[in-house]
Amino acid sequence: MKKTILLLCAALISISVFAQKKEITNQDIWYSPTFRANYVPGFNFLKDGQHYSRTEAGNIVKYDITTGEKAGTIFDGKNMGDAGEFGSYVFSDDERKIVLETDAKQIYRHSSLANYHIWDRDKASLTAVSDAGKQRNATLSPDGSKIAYVQDNNLFYKNLTDGKTVQITDDGKNNAIINGVTDWVYEEEFGIVRVFEWSPDGSRIAFLRSDESQVKEFTMPMYKGELYPEYVTFKYPKAGEDNALVTLHMYDLKKDKTKKIKLNDKPDMYIPRLKWTKDANQLCVFQINRHQNELDLFLVNAKRGKAKSLLNEKNKYYVDIHDNLTFLEDGKHFIWTSEQDGYNHIYLYNMKGKLEKQLTKGKFEVTNFYGVDEVNGLVYYQAAEESPMNREVYSVDLKGKNKQKLCKQEGSNRAQFSKTFDYFVNTHTAANTPGTYTVHDGRGKLVRTIEDNQPLKEKLTEYAISLPEFFEMKTSENVKLNGWMIKPPNFDRSKKYPVLMYVYGGPGSQTVQNSWGGANYLWYQSLAQQGYIIVSVDNRGTGARGEEFKKMTYQQLGKYETMDQIEAAKWLAKKSFVDAGRIGIWGWSYGGYMSSLCLFKGSDVFKTAIAVAPVTNWKWYDTIYTERFMRTPQENRDGYEDNSPINHVEKMKGTYLLIHGMADDNVHAQNSYEMINALIAANKQFDTYFYPNRNHGIYGGVTRLHLFDKMTDFILKNL
Repeated sequence: MKKTILLLCAALISISVFAQKKEITNQDIWYSPTFRANYVPGFNFLKDGQHYSRTEAGNIVKYDITTGEKAGTIFDGKNMGDAGEFGSYVFSDDERKIVLETDAKQIYRHSSLANYHIWDRDKASLTAVSDAGKQRNATLSPDGSKIAYVQDNNLFYKNLTDGKTVQITDDGKNNAIINGVTDWVYEEEFGIVRVFEWSPDGSRIAFLRSDESQVKEFTMPMYKGELYPEYVTFKYPKAGEDNALVTLHMYDLKKDKTKKIKLNDKPDMYIPRLKWTKDANQLCVFQINRHQNELDLFLVNAKRGKAKSLLNEKNKYYVDIHDNLTFLEDGKHFIWTSEQDGYNHIYLYNMKGKLEKQLTKGKFEVTNFYGVDEVNGLVYYQAAEESPMNREVYSVDLKGKNKQKLCKQEGSNRAQFSKTFDYFVNTHTAANTPGTYTVHDGRGKLVRTIEDNQPLKEKLTEYAISLPEFFEMKTSENVKLNGWMIKPPNFDRSKKYPVLMYVYGGPGSQTVQNSWGGANYLWYQSLAQQGYIIVSVDNRGTGARGEEFKKMTYQQLGKYETMDQIEAAKWLAKKSFVDAGRIGIWGWSYGGYMSSLCLFKGSDVFKTAIAVAPVTNWKWYDTIYTERFMRTPQENRDGYEDNSPINHVEKMKGTYLLIHGMADDNVHAQNSYEMINALIAANKQFDTYFYPNRNHGIYGGVTRLHLFDKMTDFILKNL
């Protein structure tokens, strides 16, 4: 009797406390500044290692990283004159010139057109790069005497001493030939735009030329209030179709001549990276086959134009492209990261391509490589050593010894180092903790705190927040999966609650991390306040658990991931506090693909699903991403068809909301239109929501509020 009374009192106290807390609204999350965190942007560190620059009131200002105190103004925005207000800026190597970008117009995710100007700090003069139209990726030579850029798909350079402009290529043509910058698919999937590189002595420019004339086009309508829509047409190679033909070229400034560089005779290859070594006569070139399971690093002799192999890496699945290649100042060694032992680790090679030392080792993943402090012989990196859910920052010496953990807080730690590695700024978050930004010396000693977001942390205590609970579950195949769960703040174990699962699930991704989830996390808290349990589980194929766990979905994307999500839902359904008849799932992009598959293949488990910008058949997605994991549709027909949600619509029993941006250049709205056709043919009822002129991110103005209001209403009605 006493125990019953105590439990009743505890429940009443919990309800009373909950009643005193505020409720989170979509307006709070997606439109008002209620939960806006203070972010510290990336630091533009100066070469002395102690100072950094940032824009402030239209000026470029210098600050001391150790004190946070202003140390002077580097550039006064008034010097722009009629050129307008600058956005981004980049220093020359000696920091005596500044490249200033104005009037930038975004093209795709990473690319833009802009007007560029160079400020000469010694002469106090401003020079326009070109008056013949906007440019792309203007980049100074190492000595700052010249600047190269792309204009109308051709490569140019300007001599800043005499003002003379030299046109290096003349065959550039829209949707046909591109020089010095990438096409859509290279930009999206290899994460690069500029593909021209100055040699260390400034005597040559290596660049890529892309012939995309045989690549098929895709067109998107833009609705701008006119009588007819505006059509945007661009080249987009879909799985199994023709890619652009990409070739390597070397321009000699002194001779004013360009030569084409032959790497090998293998057809249908990608060239995803160019990087000069410390030798001005040696260029390193990445070349990977179309299947992306064999990567070659070539050294190109710039004088002779001949290539020789530096490193070859094969994988039975695929090789990831990264930017971790670092040539050491001694000219004899380089750093490389690889999954060759089953986990991503750091290796030291000599310039003959011979492995000298594995610097990190163990059943954990190096998740970020920060660089090498050659003065002190230290390598800095981030790893998920203690748990796949956490991230730590470490240093290790060039002999692979004396490893040190530099940040002690549990959760997610992410570092940005100064150019001399004397200091770094650490960003720390945890599941219910927004960012804290701290300055440390190279050994990890705390110097000062820049921002701790204490006002937001205090504000969160005013609301009914339920701390996420991390858990581990086993599938019927004895596979351990990690997950988190958010319960309603006034959770009562004797009641049964509906569950909304959130999934992404794509190769190497993670949704289950001990890190701040921002607006989405607050939306989950809002739903929890309304009586929902929110759960996310990382299926097979996700990251930070080694190569075999990540790559076991090879050629069968969606199969094992869906099995794991369905098993997770069944595992939840067995919980005494879960209403097994009310389990839903939602996701965006790959997650929309997954939520669709789960609703159809798991029709007896899931009551409802929301799919935002989903792939519905991999044959409609691009070559580089899709073929990396699936090969081509011609080679792997069953892999494509068996796990495409569009082929399983007849199994659907629950409710389905399909959402897409009509100007999505990444996952085309075609995916959703074809899904709609299939649902109609199967006589299945569903809901749709389309956003004209919005891309894959579906944002701008009140768009996100509008979107999440719709999804919230759908969940309240159907779950």
